[in-house]
Amino acid sequence: MRSFFSPAQLAHAPAQELHNGGFTAYAETPSRAETILAAIGGAETPEDRGDAAIRAVHTDDYLAFLREGPARWAAAGRPGDAMGYVWPVVGRRSLRIDRVDGQIGRYSFDASTPLTAQSWGSAYGSAQSALAATQAVLGGERAAFALCRPPGHHAGADYYGGYCYLNTAAIAAQAARDAGRQRVAILDIDYHHGNGTQDIFWDRGDVFYASIHADPVSDYPFYWGHADETGDGEGAGATLNLPLPQGAGLAPFRRAQDQALEAIARFAPDLLVVSFGADTWESDPIAHFKLTTDDYAVLARDIAACGWPSVIAMEGGYAVDALGRNVVSLLSGF
Repeated sequence: MRSFFSPAQLAHAPAQELHNGGFTAYAETPSRAETILAAIGGAETPEDRGDAAIRAVHTDDYLAFLREGPARWAAAGRPGDAMGYVWPVVGRRSLRIDRVDGQIGRYSFDASTPLTAQSWGSAYGSAQSALAATQAVLGGERAAFALCRPPGHHAGADYYGGYCYLNTAAIAAQAARDAGRQRVAILDIDYHHGNGTQDIFWDRGDVFYASIHADPVSDYPFYWGHADETGDGEGAGATLNLPLPQGAGLAPFRRAQDQALEAIARFAPDLLVVSFGADTWESDPIAHFKLTTDDYAVLARDIAACGWPSVIAMEGGYAVDALGRNVVSLLSGF
């Protein structure tokens, strides 16, 4: 299977994040990508396809903030990485706030995702990797792997969070649509719900989104991913959320994935995007499922058996020492 990764993706390295009431070392480290690259034997450097496909998903003002925010933060005399500390409450007035602190709150939704001078370049490289894998599949490959780091599925059209800045799965899906694929499905099998992906396609009927994740009653991102969220307008019924309780292992996860695959089969996609997070592994430091390394090959074989051309985009997974093995297991199943 062809794999894609840009060296620019290693530059993003925030120092710390705010987690559960205290500052801690940033979990989404460059070593995540490095251990995966070593395990899969390297990857092709993607061609730079420009930002048109990114702008097809994200708003121009948001992209401008990702590029310019860190310099504005530094110009305001702020030390360290740019990090929000105030956010607007839903339903309150929507005002234009020019001060950088207010704009961080406008364009982010948590304090675990600092913005650095390198974030834009790395996120841009991650998007290029997703686009290269998509192009490979559109060109006839059965499946291709995009080692997306930073990950993407928490990023909305105009906000970042959950370590995500550009929504690589959404960019891949939209690129496939713009290339002529009429119906695209996204299967999200990360521990956390892909709230950004859901938001982007919430009211569209041409992209089906199915997610298996930890119940948001107990787990991040809390405010998205409940089972009664099914889409709106033309997208009514095109979102399927299958939350599972903490401690879920292969049997319940596989049953949920079978349910998702059956729904996707009824949708009859021309192409599938798999948002794969290895934070479902049994010893991930920030998650609570119980999948083993061998389980990923089982899940992948079930997906591959459906026969859809597939773009696999890397999402989470924070047990760095095991991450390479877990990714290899999944890819071997295809």
